[in-house]
Amino acid sequence: MTSEIRRTFYPLINCADPATAMEWLEKAFGFTPYGVHKDDSGKIVHAEMLYDTGIFMFGIGAPGTSAIYVAVDDPDAHHDRAKAAGAEIFRELTDQDYGSRDYAAHDQDGNEWYFGTYRP
Repeated sequence: MTSEIRRTFYPLINCADPATAMEWLEKAFGFTPYGVHKDDSGKIVHAEMLYDTGIFMFGIGAPGTSAIYVAVDDPDAHHDRAKAAGAEIFRELTDQDYGSRDYAAHDQDGNEWYFGTYRP
């Protein structure tokens, strides 16, 4: 019997050209494209790639920067806890069009953390 993997942590990698990055990452490292989300003009704004049981997400951003997305069951409670602890919330809780409810915060060193219900 095969059970579905319930992932929690998803590294987020930023790149200038997600389409070119996906092609290169597949060729160089053997990553497999998993999900591609494009805007109305056909430009990739978010993508996911797999390797074995791991997955990472990436999109358009300053190359060389990264963040972590963490799937949580109750983003509202998680948001309130982070805010009470002094986290700098830079994107408030939002219901996304793809079904997730999430928010984003900086930790004390300025690292970006995204928390929400999305699980690719």
